[in-house]
Amino acid sequence: MTDTWSLEGAWFKNCNCDPGCPCDFNQAPTTGQCEGVIAMQIDEGHFGDVSLDGLKFVGAAWWPGRIDEGNGHIIPIVDESADEEQRNALLTILSGQAGGTMFEIFSAVCPHVREPVFAPIDFEFDIETRSGRLKAGELVESEVETLRGIDPPDPYQIVVRIPDGFEYTGENREAETALSKSLKVRGGDQLDYEHTDSHSSMAFVKHEGQVPVAA
Repeated sequence: MTDTWSLEGAWFKNCNCDPGCPCDFNQAPTTGQCEGVIAMQIDEGHFGDVSLDGLKFVGAAWWPGRIDEGNGHIIPIVDESADEEQRNALLTILSGQAGGTMFEIFSAVCPHVREPVFAPIDFEFDIETRSGRLKAGELVESEVETLRGIDPPDPYQIVVRIPDGFEYTGENREAETALSKSLKVRGGDQLDYEHTDSHSSMAFVKHEGQVPVAA
């Protein structure tokens, strides 16, 4: 019997585009290139018999154009509290080697993978108020708050639902749209950028697959 893996928890996607990520609508990035991060806090997770509960990971990425056109660069960042087995498990999943549509796609469109970084990751997430915070060592920092109306500037809710999507895979397959008040990535070369008042997606997701025999 093949061992399985599963990740369930809170999910950020913060990028340089205007709020309302064009990727969700199969459109080109707002400014031509795509610069952003994905991040997850694993509420429940396992890789075979290796528990991944409570761990976090971040991927900081850059593409020269549309994500589906590929040639992306990415730094995988894994919670420094993970032990060696947990680190290997998460890196195997993130590399797409263990299946899971989301990670297989990222592997295909991000051929330039930097050495993984193990760092403290702060992850604050409140989907009800559409607010939160992300910090991964000295590499990534982002503050998120709700969208607001124009006058008066009351909290403003927009939900994106993609029934057959591969990213928002939780209940109802939907994500709250929020505002990334700040997004800073300090990874050098292409992976060095800073944005304000840009896009954030917040969701609860579940990704799963099978543990490779080699693992």
